[in-house]
Amino acid sequence: MSRTRNRVLVRGLIGRRGALVFAVLAGLGGVGGLWFGVNPTVAFLGGFNIGLYAGVYTPLKRVSVLNTWVGAVVGGIPPLMGWTAAAGQSATGEEGWRELLFGEESIGGWLLAALLFAWQFPHFNALSWTIREEYKQAGYRMLAWTNPRMNGRVAFRYALWSFPICGALWWFGITDQGFLVTSSVVNTWIVREAWRFWRKDGQRGSARNLFWAGVWHLPVLMVLAMAHKQGLWEGVWQRVNGETPEEKWMEEEREEEMDLNKDRDIRRVLRPHAKAIS
Repeated sequence: MSRTRNRVLVRGLIGRRGALVFAVLAGLGGVGGLWFGVNPTVAFLGGFNIGLYAGVYTPLKRVSVLNTWVGAVVGGIPPLMGWTAAAGQSATGEEGWRELLFGEESIGGWLLAALLFAWQFPHFNALSWTIREEYKQAGYRMLAWTNPRMNGRVAFRYALWSFPICGALWWFGITDQGFLVTSSVVNTWIVREAWRFWRKDGQRGSARNLFWAGVWHLPVLMVLAMAHKQGLWEGVWQRVNGETPEEKWMEEEREEEMDLNKDRDIRRVLRPHAKAIS
């Protein structure tokens, strides 16, 4: 295939045994580095992803079009790993992997994974359409040649998912409300191109336009998410005005302590009356 013909293994610059040894050593080294340098949960996710890619996705490409969905899962796991790695810095350690993957603060990692999962369909379906004959000749079962109409429909369907996923990032407090506006502009772009790709069956430049929309869509969306991080600009404003986050935290702790004291005083006053009534 044109997109892989210059790879070292294809060109015979290294043998299959050498490639296998390198892959095993790199995999073990990477997972080991994550285990000792980050946390075991991230290491497990990394090892699982290697197994999913090499053991399921790669052989499935010659068997079923479902390989694209498996490949999308492979692409969605890395951002979950990143979130879990960062969460490990503040985890209590009492619940281990459950806290990191299913704790109250883990939703952000799953939403980023969902965003990567959905993004891959409009991007890859457009890419595969342009070289669909090569996939067919190589024996790789892709929607681009087995069912071109469905290929476009799937691309459009998953492009639409970018809207609710970005909305959920705001709803769960990962980003501020402004992200709803800025992300909608970028999402409208890729949805429009995916619609054209579907309706035009990939013809008249629609596949190329959708591919490049996908290339820019994801990094722009990630930058916007960082720029709209919840509380980011509030913290900047506080620093500009000479305030520090530590002062705010101390003030919030004092307020919480005052509320607790008020509750104790109320219970202390009501306790004799409760006894008298009983």
